[in-house]
Amino acid sequence: MGRARGLSTEEQRAWTALRTTYALLHQRMDHQLKRDAGLSHLQYEILARLAAAPGRELRMAELACAVANSKSGLTYQVGRLAQAGLVGRRRCESDVRAVYAVLTESGAARLAAAAPGQVALVRELLMDVLTPEQLRALADGLGEANRRMQAAEDG
Repeated sequence: MGRARGLSTEEQRAWTALRTTYALLHQRMDHQLKRDAGLSHLQYEILARLAAAPGRELRMAELACAVANSKSGLTYQVGRLAQAGLVGRRRCESDVRAVYAVLTESGAARLAAAAPGQVALVRELLMDVLTPEQLRALADGLGEANRRMQAAEDG
């Protein structure tokens, strides 16, 4: 790989804004979730990903990728959620090495109770601050970056 180019002033400004906004948003979301729902932001994200999955279950490896966490870190978090009765685990019948995380009814109920507070916070801190044009540019730009990273990971 060749020598990396430096960032222009505008690129540096965008990169700093992205990093700072993500860190502050994550911190505020984590605090709100712990206070109101007894969940960390990562645990909420795990429950949300499972709720959106077919059959409300995902292979642990797939779930780790979806929430951008290590397999060991995800195993720990799913263990905590399982102790709380929010997630179950099941072995794959066709692959003895594979384990699925499964959203329980209690997990779905906790997610449903936590979601309005998260939506309100995201709206307050991000959505209502940006114009429709800024939201569209944000979604388009980050969507393209996500697609390229996924393609590189899959390829």
